[in-house]
Amino acid sequence: MVMVGASPKRRASRRVWTYADYCRLDDDQRVEVLEGELSPMYPGPDLGHQDTVGALYTRMKVHSDAGHLGRVVIAPFDVILDDRNVVQPDVIFVSKGRQEILKVRGVFGAPDLVVEVISPSSLSRDRNRKRKLYARFGIREFWIVDRRNESIEVFVLRQGQYELHSFAAEKGLVKSSVLKGFSLNLADLG
Repeated sequence: MVMVGASPKRRASRRVWTYADYCRLDDDQRVEVLEGELSPMYPGPDLGHQDTVGALYTRMKVHSDAGHLGRVVIAPFDVILDDRNVVQPDVIFVSKGRQEILKVRGVFGAPDLVVEVISPSSLSRDRNRKRKLYARFGIREFWIVDRRNESIEVFVLRQGQYELHSFAAEKGLVKSSVLKGFSLNLADLG
């Protein structure tokens, strides 16, 4: 509602959300903070999404644990990139030499690798907005898993931009450059 006599500057202002504001939320709604804007994550993921995330997490965790490479974490778990950017990727990897950014309440800084399993409601946010955000904060590897198109894209950060490193559609194998020695057959995701 616009108030009569309100100045144009007042109408154009919006609240800038911070990590502290995010921590004060007391409801069960899943949200992220992107560039200071509260971004609801709805509807909740479906069973297929959860199965895919679980399969990715399990395979990455087993590989990472076997090689003592670092820590793999599954959503929901906060990644606090800065005071105005708090995200919850589906799967997160923090390498062994960077464990200091991993705290009880979240990852405080850029993880080494993040995975987003896209849904119709998250397609634009994950492919565009979060991809740019992840590149800006220096996340070295970014996976997009598209269940609808049965594909996985693995991007690596080079000179501040993501470049396609590995791709599979319908069948095939993708490889990580960050999680050393890790590869995944698309068929393993069911």
